[in-house]
Amino acid sequence: MAVDVETTIEIARPRAEVAAFAADPDNVHAWYKNIKRVEWLTERPLQVGTRLAFAAEFLGRRMAYTYEVVEHVPGERLVMRTADGPFPMETTYTWVDGPAGSTVMALRNRGEPAGFSAIASPMMAAGIRRNNRGDLQRLKQVLEH
Repeated sequence: MAVDVETTIEIARPRAEVAAFAADPDNVHAWYKNIKRVEWLTERPLQVGTRLAFAAEFLGRRMAYTYEVVEHVPGERLVMRTADGPFPMETTYTWVDGPAGSTVMALRNRGEPAGFSAIASPMMAAGIRRNNRGDLQRLKQVLEH
C-alpha cells in the first residue's frame, strides 16, 4: 500500500526567504524534530544530483537513509528521493506566493513501503502526517519570529 501525505502551511514571510531556508539542509535541525544528523555526501551548493545522508527517528525506530536531489527550482520546488534506506521515499517541497506577501509551503512525502513497512503503511502515513504538521509549525515559528 502506497503512502502519500501532503501537508501545507502559510508562513508570513516572502517566498524567496522561506524557500531558501527550508531548502538548505544545514537548517533541518531548526525545524525537523526527528532528524538527528545530516551530512553532505557531495559538494555544495544544493543542486540536482546532490546526495545527503540523514539519520532520523520515526515511530520509535532509528533510520539512516540517503536522499538525492532529483529536481531543484530555487524558490519554487525541491524534490528528493531516497537512494537507499528502509523505506523508498520521495519528499517534495513547493512554495507559492500567498496573500499579503506570505508563502504557502507544501511538504509531500510519498513512497511504496515493502516487507513489514507495507503492513504498517496506514500507521506510517498517520505518523508522517503528524510529524509533517509539527515540522511545518516549527518552520513557521522559526521564520516568523
